[in-house]
Amino acid sequence: MSPLAWRPSGLAWTDAGAPAAALEWLSPAGEVRASVLDVGARLALVVGADRRCGGLWWDGRHVPCAARAAIDPGAKSGQCESCAAMARSRSVATDTKLDDPRQFSVYLAHHGSVIKVGITATERGQARLLEQGALSSVFLSAGSLVSARRCESLLTAALGLPQQVGTARKRAARLAPGTASYRAAELAAVVHRAEGLDWPPGQTWATTEPVDHLPAYGLRDGGLAPALQLDPLRPGATFGGEVTCRIGRDLYLATTRGTLLVDTGLLQGWALTRADDDAPLTAGTSPVTTAREPAQETEHDVLF
Repeated sequence: MSPLAWRPSGLAWTDAGAPAAALEWLSPAGEVRASVLDVGARLALVVGADRRCGGLWWDGRHVPCAARAAIDPGAKSGQCESCAAMARSRSVATDTKLDDPRQFSVYLAHHGSVIKVGITATERGQARLLEQGALSSVFLSAGSLVSARRCESLLTAALGLPQQVGTARKRAARLAPGTASYRAAELAAVVHRAEGLDWPPGQTWATTEPVDHLPAYGLRDGGLAPALQLDPLRPGATFGGEVTCRIGRDLYLATTRGTLLVDTGLLQGWALTRADDDAPLTAGTSPVTTAREPAQETEHDVLF
């Protein structure tokens, strides 16, 4: 065990002026720091001896895991079952905090083959859309949390819009995302249909212009097709490359073996330290298929 190690908690997005992505790190004492990951940055890491639960966020502060529980190397999250359950008990997404006094906005997010509806705290700006890897988005209205949930349900029932999109479908959309104008036209068509609905009270209709997120990610209209994806880590392995794109919780790194897709969920909780920039890629990898649509998505694949 590495008692003094800083461990990554995942890829974090902010929308303060200009969108920015950073790899967040947690210390055993609950301190937080961030390593900004701009396109063109070099990332090289070596895996430490163990993977431990990263704890949870509670009322705006980080709470370390009391048990420092060990996490399976193949887990897609760096949280133990106990911390995950506590986090869900305070989650807006699971409707366990309906008394949240903040203002919430209803949005449409374009994910290539599908447009979804969702809600986010208005104060977060575009951060929620960047976290989920939306290609483009538009806000519809703002108001209370309960009314936002009602609007979300209305759009699902009346227009058939999903409230979740799976990871595999999002990654498939990045192969050929197309143009911003095409996505804006598709979002505008859905907005037009939504305008004809009986909008629930408590939300003020205030549609914004569509925002294209590809520039923030470093993703081009022509798309990005990774050759490899990072497998679950093991102690002593090294990996890295030049950041060519970061989107949602995924990193795309240029390596001597082609573009490497890194799901940062696999990094959570590991004791990672910096490696030499020219360190060889010794971490396990798998080839990436380039199917335009996923054959099947499991419940675990669905993020939001």
